[in-house]
Amino acid sequence: MIRSLLVANRGEIARRVFRTCRELGIATVAVHSDADAGAPHVREADAAVRLPGDAPADTYLRGDLIVKAALDAGADAVHPGYGFLSENAEFATAVADAGLTWVGPPSAAIEAMASKTRAKELMGIAPLAEVTADDLPVLVKAAAGGGGRGMRVVRDLADLDGELAAARAEAASAFGDGEVFVEPYIEDGRHVEVQILADAHGTVWPLGTRDCSLQRRHQKVIEEAPAPGLTPELTETLYEMAVRAARATDYRGAGTVEFLVVGSTAHFLEMNTRLQVEHPVTEEIFGIDLVALQLSVAEGEALPDTPPEPRGHAVEARLYAEDPAAGWAPQTGTLHRLDVPGVRLDSGCADGDTIGIHYDPMLAKAVAWAPTRAAAVRRLAGALERARVHGPVTNRDLLVRSLRHPEFTGAAMDTGFYDRHLPGLTAADPDPHAPLAAALADAHGRSRFGGWRNVPSQPQAKRYRTEPDGEEHEARYRHTRDGLTADGVQVVAVSADRVVLGSGGVRRTYEVAVHGDRVYVDSPLGATALTALPRFPDPTARQEPGSLLAPMPGTVVRVADGVAEGARVAAGQPLLWLEAMKMEHKITAPATGTVTALHAEPGRQVEVGALLAVVSD
Repeated sequence: MIRSLLVANRGEIARRVFRTCRELGIATVAVHSDADAGAPHVREADAAVRLPGDAPADTYLRGDLIVKAALDAGADAVHPGYGFLSENAEFATAVADAGLTWVGPPSAAIEAMASKTRAKELMGIAPLAEVTADDLPVLVKAAAGGGGRGMRVVRDLADLDGELAAARAEAASAFGDGEVFVEPYIEDGRHVEVQILADAHGTVWPLGTRDCSLQRRHQKVIEEAPAPGLTPELTETLYEMAVRAARATDYRGAGTVEFLVVGSTAHFLEMNTRLQVEHPVTEEIFGIDLVALQLSVAEGEALPDTPPEPRGHAVEARLYAEDPAAGWAPQTGTLHRLDVPGVRLDSGCADGDTIGIHYDPMLAKAVAWAPTRAAAVRRLAGALERARVHGPVTNRDLLVRSLRHPEFTGAAMDTGFYDRHLPGLTAADPDPHAPLAAALADAHGRSRFGGWRNVPSQPQAKRYRTEPDGEEHEARYRHTRDGLTADGVQVVAVSADRVVLGSGGVRRTYEVAVHGDRVYVDSPLGATALTALPRFPDPTARQEPGSLLAPMPGTVVRVADGVAEGARVAAGQPLLWLEAMKMEHKITAPATGTVTALHAEPGRQVEVGALLAVVSD
């Protein structure tokens, strides 16, 4: 029996495993980087061990340090979570060699399937050895890991070498393995996967299907179970292939077999020899705890001959600290409040936490279950719309609009969904009364100057900028004997954190929260983030034309060949790459011209807004 378990991971992943351990009476051990010293998963564990440093390569990818941490803390088992070393056969072997129980598949199964190249060979599929123009488009893909890191779509043969180099660098940074391969890129298919669970006694459960077609940068955004619209024949084919992959490797534990479905044809993609981020939707429809079953299998227990029957439908949305309208740029800062009512919320963050640059920008997973797909989708969209998310810019509005888009509600989505619809899904649509609500809450309790007179008072004005679109708004109001008023709007009630406004005979309540110069206004019409602006703008706050500013905090990983001061560059030409939150972000020339200043060099850490380069006409 497992008595004490170390989770070789962080954030939401570790907290998810810890939750089951508490229910089972198993003691928990956390590991943490310096950046995560005060993280929720560290606070919740019974014991915690420091991994010196911040970068994943120095901390969560150091299997030797993690095994030592388990032994030092008295753990008798290790759960790898998902990501980092979860599909590293050497780590699995090291855990077993140290006399610890490995909560995962045998290292031989990981070796066979964790490398996507070897997995395809096992399933009789060969990657492209040589790429010609006739093969385009192709996908460059990391052999290890997942989450969209180390993946590049190539549509022009001239870009292949550069994308291969970028994918290798990103894969090595994220997974400690720079191996990549090339395969045909199938556009606009559906990403469908089968959850499996196997024991050491020959039983393999195919636990339904999931659809994960809504993706950005090859990373899943919205997932659901079961995958809608599959014929019984296609579902049976997917089950058969998934079980065949498990039996071919003598698999044990939880795993996922992924496919790209085009029409009635399923193309094998890979097998992930670990629990997946989206496993909660499977748990919800089957009424099971996959982590508890993983632990049971690791202890040698046998599964029942058949899995439980599924019921209803579940949908999961990943809430990221990112700006979808700015190329999905990750965001950092303090998360002041995170509250998503009425649904399951798996999160690695807590109110007051700092969202930094070192790790994935996912804040939480919101999961809704209902008897039907339509009801589950409606429930999740409503919960996200009512959520209070105060802090960095997030993709919350994108999620709500995606869930309500006709293609999604009609189950007609595919992996090209965001390529087609992103501009419409990210168009700014702020509540026009949100700045007024913020201004009235700010003015509450402040006395006006002088005594009351029988003449109309002059309006007061307060300026705000909506985030992240940067539009400026002016809210005007008056102090009167009857309180605060505004032209064209009925001011029903005002307090420092709550304003009720009437318009067209309809009253709505606005909740106002202030954190420094940032104001968050939540109403039935949506959420608005505002920055309070000074009464008089700073005349020195100007930037030289052609300045390239860091869109996010991160590390300069490389500068393009030939880019230096005095070099001529073309509009859109890649100049340098930043690494932030485990992804590389390309910075391109804003216009054709000459590089008159270059402040970026490999290894330099920059804050958001830092001047990287200047390109002059």
